[in-house]
Amino acid sequence: MTKTILVTAATGTVGQHLVPRLLALGHSVKAASRSGSTGQDNSVPLDFARPETFEGALAGVDAAYLVIPTGTADPLALAGFIDAAAAASVKLVVQTAIGVDASEDIPYRKLERLVEKSGTPYVLLRPNWFFDNFHHYWLKGILGHGLIALPAGDARTSLIDARDIADAAVAALTTSDHDGQAFTLTGAESVTYSEAAEILSAVLGRTIRYEAVDTAAFVDFAAKLGLSEGHAQMLASIFYPVAQGWTSADSGDTARLTGRPPRRFVDYIADNAAHFR
Repeated sequence: MTKTILVTAATGTVGQHLVPRLLALGHSVKAASRSGSTGQDNSVPLDFARPETFEGALAGVDAAYLVIPTGTADPLALAGFIDAAAAASVKLVVQTAIGVDASEDIPYRKLERLVEKSGTPYVLLRPNWFFDNFHHYWLKGILGHGLIALPAGDARTSLIDARDIADAAVAALTTSDHDGQAFTLTGAESVTYSEAAEILSAVLGRTIRYEAVDTAAFVDFAAKLGLSEGHAQMLASIFYPVAQGWTSADSGDTARLTGRPPRRFVDYIADNAAHFR
């Protein structure tokens, strides 16, 4: 049975893969953005700070993929949209992040609790750090300095490909098999950033180094690469669980949702090599 699915952040890291996957399966997609101009068919305006945009975005929708916008200071600002979705009987598949369930005081966990209590069907997806950060956040350091400088120590992380998150989201959005559940989405292999740099070096044919740095050095380096100090500070703060080794395990949830093993880091680099040249 085909569905109409609202995808927020439709041109984002996950959304750009999710939208074509849904369309290929015959589903209808409403691609949401603040401006309503995503460059995709059937784009709709949706601004979580403007409740007047909710009704149009949710009209005729069976399920919605909800991503907290980058830079949102308080995830609970999405509470009004969650209420509107529940009132319209729209299923919610919500992307938060790995480890948000460690404490009920974590803002993303508070948002999850609102979803759980909303009365509408839901699935919670908690992805680990993305492979894709290498060709987004870390790319300028790689291209300009041959360097990945992060406050991650030598700990391992079960990084995940955004395409695998999109595949997991398809399963969550298009069936009721996973309703009422939370999934920690990880890759199948756990690598250190030193190992990631070695894989990058081997595929690209040039040396890429990893340097474990403290928070101050990371913020300084990130600022030189064009990140705002506030954004760099935010990233530094969420590297603490990484450095402690709390993001190293393979949960198995990605394979449970997609029916296949997650992509490996070497596959991601091979598929995205053009970004690094």
